[in-house]
Amino acid sequence: MWERFSYYGMRAILVLYCVAPATLGGLGFSTQQASSLYGTYIMAVYLLSLPGGFIADRWLGAGRAVFLGGLVISAGQFCLLSPSLAFFYSGLSLITIGTGLLKPNVSAMVGALYPPQDPRRDSGFSIFYMGINVGAVLAPLVCGFLAESPAFQSWLAARGLDPHSSWRWGFAAAGVGMLAGLAVFLLRRPTIAHIGLRPQKKNQPAHSATHAPLTADEARRLAAISILFVFTILFWSAYEQKGASLNLFAKHLVQTSVGSFHFPASWLQSITAFYVILLAPLFARLWVRLGRRQPSSPAKFAIGLAAIGFAFCILTAASGLTAQGRISPLWLAAVYLFDVIGELCLSPVGLSTVTKVAPARLVGLMMGAWFFATSLGNKLAGFFSTFFDPTSPATLMTLYGSIAAALLVSSLVLFLAAPALRRLMGDAR
Repeated sequence: MWERFSYYGMRAILVLYCVAPATLGGLGFSTQQASSLYGTYIMAVYLLSLPGGFIADRWLGAGRAVFLGGLVISAGQFCLLSPSLAFFYSGLSLITIGTGLLKPNVSAMVGALYPPQDPRRDSGFSIFYMGINVGAVLAPLVCGFLAESPAFQSWLAARGLDPHSSWRWGFAAAGVGMLAGLAVFLLRRPTIAHIGLRPQKKNQPAHSATHAPLTADEARRLAAISILFVFTILFWSAYEQKGASLNLFAKHLVQTSVGSFHFPASWLQSITAFYVILLAPLFARLWVRLGRRQPSSPAKFAIGLAAIGFAFCILTAASGLTAQGRISPLWLAAVYLFDVIGELCLSPVGLSTVTKVAPARLVGLMMGAWFFATSLGNKLAGFFSTFFDPTSPATLMTLYGSIAAALLVSSLVLFLAAPALRRLMGDAR
């Protein structure tokens, strides 16, 4: 929860900070520059999960990798307190390195809590996902208020502080969140002391089980995971618009007031996580209730793609209405609802699928590969966001309509391919 508070708090204000004029404390980047930076940053966050998983599998163990990653993330967050561009880029680099160590290995530890074939695994990941999103709800509210709120800027000015330094207070809150996460992890570590241990060094020959070539069954399983990774890339290229183009959409085209109460555009980032908290227990209960009758993992992926495709159909219609002025935030609320339905069918299920389909000796590495696929989708999200133009509803309709069409076609393809993928996965569902 606290690590995601740190990540989503910074993510909620990153693009807005980049495009804010220097006179208002921002970096003064163009939309294209900010979107490209955002895509590269979130790509790197997930890309470095691949070496992070490998390092944990070979040397550190998941538990030590998670703790070390948290320390590096917190150092990066506090680098962002400096107005210097050198510190800004250094901070982003440290955050990506730390997250690469932490993210795949904490997920692998969750998978290690369950024995093979335990039907509670998908539900366990849904609960894990809900905990993550508690932090993701709070982060934009806290960090967004500190970074953007006129009320907080007035409070700073009243105390003789630069009101335009409010962005750095938002980043500082994210850094404090990471330190809180480290404290919780250390306090609770004895409860899960049996998982995430450092690998035992053994004098094994090169042909030992650890280094043995893949069996035919293992190769088929990895092939199934790899095919799902392709669809994962498309999903995240759409989903991560929230931190990029949809953040700017909210800033420029959505009403951010209720009566006389004005709220930061970044607050709308909390809606997604709020939906996850509401719906994750329902999905967890649904998968348990269905038991062996629940859809296979590939079918759940297809449902997830269809749901987010429908979300972008709604967004395309909303983009057309912006020609008449700012639209109600309820449009984004509807978009984010179907985003989350898609997310809950794909993201926690994907994490669970990797841990139950990949060979046990390669779980950390394959979890890193899962996040590698996610990173490519994230970079693609930044690329798509460079086409965002708040002055042209037609451009927005073309952008979001094209994404919707690609998602819906991919969903259909995956539905048709699901039985073949199910066979490749063997006895894992």
